[in-house]
This record gives sequence, structure tokens and C-alpha cells, in this order.
Amino acid sequence: MKIGIIGAGTMGRGIAIAFAQKEEHTVALCDINIEVTNQSKERLQKELEKLTAKNIVNPDLLQPTLDRITPNTKEGVGDCDLVIEAVQENLQIKKELFTFLQTVCKKETIFATNTSSLSIAAISEGLDRSVIGLHFFNPVPMMKLVEIVTTEKNTPQLINQMKALLITLGKSPVMSKDHPGFIVNRILIPMINEAIGVFANSTATAEDIDQAMKLGANHPIGPLALGDMIGLDVCLAIMEVLHAETKNDKYKPHELLHKMVTEGKLGRKSAQGFFPYNR
Repeated sequence: MKIGIIGAGTMGRGIAIAFAQKEEHTVALCDINIEVTNQSKERLQKELEKLTAKNIVNPDLLQPTLDRITPNTKEGVGDCDLVIEAVQENLQIKKELFTFLQTVCKKETIFATNTSSLSIAAISEGLDRSVIGLHFFNPVPMMKLVEIVTTEKNTPQLINQMKALLITLGKSPVMSKDHPGFIVNRILIPMINEAIGVFANSTATAEDIDQAMKLGANHPIGPLALGDMIGLDVCLAIMEVLHAETKNDKYKPHELLHKMVTEGKLGRKSAQGFFPYNR
């Protein structure tokens, strides 16, 4: 199967690795222009080298995986069998992208989105085919979970095809209806937001908050460190979607989260969040 991935950031690169490890797939990794995508493939190679050093990816698969990934732009996905959108978490940008894709892709090309919280129905509104949610989790090569998010327009045949495909990648898909935040982020991001509130009112240090949740709730990583890993800008975007869609103030983003994002303290990606990081 030929896979087109639009968005060559962290998630797009991870999804590319997941597919390209299988010899039956080739991947067109796309971004704004070919220069950006070429740079992303260079980063992807470094990420693969780290994964092989940790025995997460078989060293024998490193070069074949790279060889199956070709830098491209969105104009070059016309012959793809499946196109997965992994661009900025912005409804208008996603809608405009899919509107463009239906002009260049085959009628039988499957459209999927990696959105972490936006309405699949809203993304697919007005298109000539349905869009299905394939929500991968970061870091994609290590995380087995994929949420398959469905709407009434997705046929049982399509849903079963995507489920079977993900299983061949070694993933463990779960099914979710098209509701704000789906499953994981509906539960997880408000927890991170609550941890930010505990930190903001000086109840405890960031270190102690995370240690408490690791030892008291058996979490492998504390909520503040997890927010840093996800990206505090992403956490804010998901909270804003939950708040807007549910009209429930329990999903209102904490003002400290707003402040940190405004200041560019986004977590690992900016080398500073609730904890400092080396770039």
C-alpha cells in the first residue's frame, strides 16, 4: 500500500516509521515544500538511529525503512491508497487540506486524520468521501495504541480495513465514536490541566506532583512531565476544544497553561516547560 502522510513533524515522522518498517508499504512524507520535508527526513534518520540503539527498531530495518520513505509535497499524493493528515491542530487548516486532496487523489483513496480532539464529522463536512480518525500516540514507534474514531459516514468495511491494517503494524486499535477528545484525551488532558492547577496554587512542587502520581497511581510518568512531552501548546488546544464543544467549565484551560504557551514554554520541544530539557 502507498501511504501519503501530510505533515512531517513529530507525529508525521513517527507514523511514517510505523508504516515503512513493513516491506509491503511505501510512504510519501509531505510538508509545505520539499526542502522542509527533506529536513524532516534527516531528522527521521537520527530518530531511527536512536530507536535502533534502544532495540526498539531492528537495526537491519533501519536502511530499508528509510528507503521506503520519500520526501514529497501534498501535490504528490495523487496515487496514494491512504492519506493520513497530521498537520496543525486547526479545524480550518484541516478542512482546506482535505478539500484540496480530493482534487488530486484517486476516488478510492482513503482519507484519515490524526487529529487528537477535533470533530471528524466537522473535518469531513462537504467532502466527496468520508474521513476516518486514526489517532496515533507519541512516540508512535513505541506506543501501541491507535484510536479509530468513526462517524456515521464510515462504512463497516472501511472500519474493519483500518483495524486490520493497524494490527499488521503491531498496533492495538480501540474504537471511539466521534466525541470531543475521544477516549484518552477526554480523560488525560483534564488530568494534566488539574495537575497544573495544583502546581499553580503552590500545593506542591512539580517534582512532588509527578512523584505522587507515579507512586500513588502507578503512572509511568507524572502529569506535568507528560504535558511537557505532549507539548503544552497541544494540551491547551485540546482543552480549548473540550471547553468549546462541551460548554462545560470543568474543561476550561488553567490560566497558567495559557501563560506558559504565550511565553513559549511548550515543554520538550522548546527545552522548557514545567521542567528544563536539553535540545
